[in-house]
Amino acid sequence: METYQIDSSLAKRIQQELGQNVFLCYQCVKCTSGCPLVDYFDWQPNQIMRAAQLGQEDIALQSDTIWLCAACQTCTTRCPQGLDIAAIMDMLTRQAAAAGLEPSIPEVNIFNQAFMREVRLWGRAYELGLLAEMKLRTGNFTQDLDLGAKMFAKNKLSLFPETGRPKHKVDALKGVEEAVAYYPGCSLHSTAKEFNQSTLAVCEELGLELIEPKGWTCCGSTAAHRCDPAAAVQLPLGNLSLMEQYGFQQVMMPCAACFNRHKVAQYEFDQHPGMRQDLPAHIQHGYQGKIKVNTLLDTLQEMVGMHRVAGHVKRPLEGLKIVPYYGCLVTRPPDVTGAEHPENPTGMDDLLAALGAEVVDWSYKTSCCGASHSLTRPDIVLDLSFNLIEHARESGADMIAVVCPLCHANLDARQTQMPVEPPMPVIYITQLMALAFGLPDEAAALNKNLIDPRPLLKEKLQAVDQSVV
Repeated sequence: METYQIDSSLAKRIQQELGQNVFLCYQCVKCTSGCPLVDYFDWQPNQIMRAAQLGQEDIALQSDTIWLCAACQTCTTRCPQGLDIAAIMDMLTRQAAAAGLEPSIPEVNIFNQAFMREVRLWGRAYELGLLAEMKLRTGNFTQDLDLGAKMFAKNKLSLFPETGRPKHKVDALKGVEEAVAYYPGCSLHSTAKEFNQSTLAVCEELGLELIEPKGWTCCGSTAAHRCDPAAAVQLPLGNLSLMEQYGFQQVMMPCAACFNRHKVAQYEFDQHPGMRQDLPAHIQHGYQGKIKVNTLLDTLQEMVGMHRVAGHVKRPLEGLKIVPYYGCLVTRPPDVTGAEHPENPTGMDDLLAALGAEVVDWSYKTSCCGASHSLTRPDIVLDLSFNLIEHARESGADMIAVVCPLCHANLDARQTQMPVEPPMPVIYITQLMALAFGLPDEAAALNKNLIDPRPLLKEKLQAVDQSVV
């Protein structure tokens, strides 16, 4: 009778690099049952975990699954054994590369490499450079030309890169004790300019002083934590070191991905104090771990309060039915983000209610839209995002409110490629705040949304001035 010899070498490598014991997995299948991309995998997440236990590297390292994982953190959040399954998926892609195996989904690997090349060149993401390299290396020259033209017309793609160079040592700023550091991230300076404009406008209206520190760099986003784990820690900690030296006690990060990446870096640093010696000297000496990283929602809740927000409302959003969509990374995983209710958050619900809107309850607050696969597997993004829009419509909503630039791009911009009829506006929460506060047109920047929300607003909000909508 033929016997099978278990090879624990892969499991040992995972344990050594991540501190994750894959033998704790007892195949409850929660990772698979909750995975939004499971229909696109060749092997289910629990099967990949079993392959890692048995040492079946041909399955674990050559599967589509490890490359198609969207890092939405659902599996990590729900694992009863506390395994960071998303991190294991990331590591397996690095193991595959180290073994010289060709990625089964080459577009994902090309995206990661191109993204990190742009960050090394400019210090920040440069969308046109990233797109150019991807098209040259994949040969998909005509893909998304229609979408690109629409984004150019809305001035959402910059012709030239914006640079960010890390400052290793800076002097403390005066008068920052009551101010909040503002880290917009790369997207809010490019494809999500309306998020940036509306955020700055509403915070000024609320008397919340935001200061954007000079010298901040890209956090590394999805690409770094997949292919360059050292950069995934060093880039965020470099930013936080800079802010601490300036004298800030907290920083607000509107972008969900930026928030998550900085929180993960802080968490890794706190959990593994020994990593300080492996950091560049300027981070070793500059970062003390004292600065608090907050989302936009947390900052408004803690420093302003919903009662005060409601007091600034001049044009209540009455008659407007809205579903709040948080996306994946604002709340998950809770050990990192500190979210009390990672799969049923209510911060945006409370904010929408304070603006006078009718908050529509639904079951898809934190479901994944496909995330960064927008540029690698748009077919997946179109499926997942279309389903979200349809679920929002079935719930009776007029529009979707978001707090993530990537979610907005997938649901708003890519909606122009979906069979959605009639179109459903997808709008940043800060745009709704600017509208409810009665701020000027340029504050809400509604003209930059690809799915124009103004006709619906004109129809639903009879009390809103015609000049605004």
